[in-house]
Amino acid sequence: MATEESEPVKTICPYCGVGCGIQVNQGEEPGDVQFMPWGDAPVNEGRICIKGGAATEVVDHEDRLTEPLIKEDGEFREATWEEAYDRIVDELERIREEYEPDAMGFFGSSKTMNEENYLLQKLARRYGTNNVDNCTRMCHASTVWALRTSLGAGAMTNSMADLEESADVFWIQGANPGEQHPIANSQYFRQAVLEGATVIQVDPHANKTTKSFQIDETDRHQHLQLEPGTDIPLLNVVIKTILENHEEEPDAGWIDEAFIEERTEGFDHLKETLEDFDKEEAAEQCGVPLEDIEMAAEKYAMANNAAIFTGMGMSQHTCGVDNVQNEINLALITGNLGKPGTGVNPLRGQNNVQGTCDVGAMPNVLPGYQLVDDDEARQSVEEEWGFEVPDEPGLTNVELSHEFGNSVKGLYVMGENPVVSEPDANRVIERIQDLEFMVAQDIFMTETAEYADVVLPATTWAERGGTVTNTDRRVQRMRGVEKVHENTKHDLEILMEVGSRLFSEDEFRFEDEEAVFEELRQVCPSYYGMTYDILGEEGIQWPCYELGDEGDRFLYEDSFDTDNGLGQIEGVTHQPPKETPDEEYPLILTTARLEEHYNTGTMSRRSPTLNRQTPENFVDVHPNDAERYGIEDGQEVRLKSRRGEITVEAQVTDAIKEGSVWTTPHFAAASANRLTNDVLDERAKIPEYKAAAAEIEVGIEPADPEAPADD
Repeated sequence: MATEESEPVKTICPYCGVGCGIQVNQGEEPGDVQFMPWGDAPVNEGRICIKGGAATEVVDHEDRLTEPLIKEDGEFREATWEEAYDRIVDELERIREEYEPDAMGFFGSSKTMNEENYLLQKLARRYGTNNVDNCTRMCHASTVWALRTSLGAGAMTNSMADLEESADVFWIQGANPGEQHPIANSQYFRQAVLEGATVIQVDPHANKTTKSFQIDETDRHQHLQLEPGTDIPLLNVVIKTILENHEEEPDAGWIDEAFIEERTEGFDHLKETLEDFDKEEAAEQCGVPLEDIEMAAEKYAMANNAAIFTGMGMSQHTCGVDNVQNEINLALITGNLGKPGTGVNPLRGQNNVQGTCDVGAMPNVLPGYQLVDDDEARQSVEEEWGFEVPDEPGLTNVELSHEFGNSVKGLYVMGENPVVSEPDANRVIERIQDLEFMVAQDIFMTETAEYADVVLPATTWAERGGTVTNTDRRVQRMRGVEKVHENTKHDLEILMEVGSRLFSEDEFRFEDEEAVFEELRQVCPSYYGMTYDILGEEGIQWPCYELGDEGDRFLYEDSFDTDNGLGQIEGVTHQPPKETPDEEYPLILTTARLEEHYNTGTMSRRSPTLNRQTPENFVDVHPNDAERYGIEDGQEVRLKSRRGEITVEAQVTDAIKEGSVWTTPHFAAASANRLTNDVLDERAKIPEYKAAAAEIEVGIEPADPEAPADD
């Protein structure tokens, strides 16, 4: 808590997954909360991006929820906390008795602390269901699946510091750290490039990452601007090129034969998969010259240490698991795993999406990624908790959404906004109204909370403590100033009260967040060696199995964390997007995030600083497509898919491939997710945000200036 002298508190930025340290100072009035730099913060050393510098602007925003709300006859009224708790407990008990535990769903939040997500998933399992999930399902579920099954852990294999120090080649595919992880990009990745590292960027869209390295005119930077949805063919060209050159020059080091022999299995399957693979045909399919892909293959294979960075451009496909598996294949056959400056490294988009997964807020795993259908692991957790856990995986958040009003009757939402974040958002809005009961726990009246039966006012990130885990597995403490609004409550406090009223004080009442973390460490092996005192101000990178462990900057030095200790190679083949351009919808739509905004915009759209930078959504259109449609730069157009339409300003630019259009999900009224396709990867159940058939309609009538604003 803030001291009487209003000493600034050291905490972590609430936005992306880099985990930048900042300070927060509270003036004489509780709402006077100001950002201050933290000069020696472990990750960012005082540097901060535009979002981090503006983070405190929303803490005392006029839109803050300050009282519990209960909906009666379609309208919200202010209620006491006692009324709200009674309604929640009564409804949860009714749904379980009238239907079954699986008639409830629970949404955790990557914007809340490890302790809070841990308690939410424990509450769901005590209720009797594994129907608990978080927004990683929308961004990195396929990455988690592929990394966990093929290597052992669903996280960055390496750390930003060792990549900056040791990587010779950065292979960045479907990720845009210049825009989405700006401090990591400028402080670590760009620094490595300035010191001589090479960048190979694979993305349909030129972006801030493309521009940030300032080596465009050298052979140390390549941008392979492929067609959306052709990542597997491109990587197969890379891998086959490496295999062919190894056959011609077996001693040149194209592959690492010793590493393959000693530490992997499945290499023969990869070779068989590519035996009849036609590189020329695949390059044409990708829309990238074959010689450019072959040059990139040589740069990666011949590097001493080559690191792969992967992002949502790879994961958000119905073949997302296979996309990431092919990156793993490339790293394994060249020996680029288990040492500094290498690996397969997903850049996580929210400040605690890694930790939310680590602590078990997913339907198929318990804390520490222990499978719910693994009897031994489940029983170990049950011994600590004192109750039985369902032994079958639950539904993911999109699967739950598909069942709203059918098998799923109730929903508990903590800090999430699925009405905006889920694909085919118009249908989500329709289905969510079919629920019998929903509670939303948040800091603002989100688009989702509007449909809730009970709305609970939570405190912001700046007002409470706990831990979060950043993109390179660093568990760090957040610390809070005093509450800004007296009748708001911390998420942990709310969950303890609901859990205690539903079940028992012994199971759900804790003295503070540190006490929750102490229980978490008992059931999460990779966190066991951490305590609040040990975390201090530096934090620790998991795995940290015993007290005294210092954590690991990189994983798999001696073996992989698979059943047999071997890295799993598996050949994969191209799967086109489930929806491809046709006569009616001749364009392909892809999406991504902006530096100035964040996720569904619940916080960033309320920040004056960030809104001044980018106040509205837009669509990037290639000049040739603009000429064909008769679109002028800055003109308002209607962007359409089979699921809906949005009206946005067109930006005419060759940053996007001809035949493709690009927009963002941050703006609720014109969100890309009104257009995106809700088909799923069969294994990871992640939606295909990155490819949908689309059309543009021009000649839009300008808005009536006298019309009331749409809030």
